[in-house]
Amino acid sequence: MDAQIKAKVASTPVVIYSKSYCPYCAKAKRALQAIKAHFEAIELDQVSNGAEIQQALKGVTGSSTVPQVFVGGKYIGGGDDTARKQQNGELVQLVTAAGGL
Repeated sequence: MDAQIKAKVASTPVVIYSKSYCPYCAKAKRALQAIKAHFEAIELDQVSNGAEIQQALKGVTGSSTVPQVFVGGKYIGGGDDTARKQQNGELVQLVTAAGGL
């Protein structure tokens, strides 16, 4: 599963591992939408192996919570981190460099 996650984030400019009901996930998505980023949201509560993916994410990032946002193949953090990066201009730079606009 780690290899699948690494392949997904390497092949997709912006990926967010999320849960549809999570307010921090919504915060991260709003930050991405604010800069008009093209992103793929993987809703762990809506896929059959979501719990397995979430467990594997802990091995990849060291974090077991969602959201987990990846830009250009790198983990940039969760909801607060993504919103902070959007506010200070860093998010648009990262997403632009990754080809996600």
